[in-house]
Amino acid sequence: MNAPNPYRNLLARTAVALAVCIPLVVVCYFFVDKPVAFFVHDHGIPQTPTIKWLTEPPPLVQGWAPLLVAILLAAWAWCAPSLWQRTLVIACLSLIVADQCRESLGDVCGRYWPETWHNNNPSLIGTGAYGFHPFETGDDIGSFPSGHASRIAGFAGVFWIVYPRRRWLCLIIAVPMALSLIAMNYHFVGDVIAGSFLGGIVATYAATLAKLDTKS
Repeated sequence: MNAPNPYRNLLARTAVALAVCIPLVVVCYFFVDKPVAFFVHDHGIPQTPTIKWLTEPPPLVQGWAPLLVAILLAAWAWCAPSLWQRTLVIACLSLIVADQCRESLGDVCGRYWPETWHNNNPSLIGTGAYGFHPFETGDDIGSFPSGHASRIAGFAGVFWIVYPRRRWLCLIIAVPMALSLIAMNYHFVGDVIAGSFLGGIVATYAATLAKLDTKS
């Protein structure tokens, strides 16, 4: 009897995730994204230093992830890797891949940002620009999906899978960082939802490829 194909199951689960994500993004686009962005701007929420600080760990972790992975892989030449070490390595790789996937999708979707942050980029608040402009590339058009949210879910998602009893810790760390992206007007609500789904999908595939124990 042939063993079940885990990737067929993953593909089915991915389809279900997309079937949930896409309607959520559509609803956000028409009814949520604009009101939330204007509310955040009008109430000066991005001026809160603590909220801005919460947006900084994802790119910082990505910057150090390759070095951390290299150090751990070298150390394994002398000692067998523990489960948490393997999980950390896969989480780092998942974060990097999730962000790269987000960058590709950002060019495909071509969505303007909520606010103008650099190089006079077109935005909803700054210039009234809103919407998707597929296959237009550049840093000024790439709000969707959120790279920060992809990184967060790509990293935390691996730990979520491997350590189900500690999922509360993943939520405590990941959710405030994801919400801070909206509170800073770095991304629309729909961007963050899409990025979180993307990161979660990448994390699930990464954990399966690594054959990480999910019973811890």
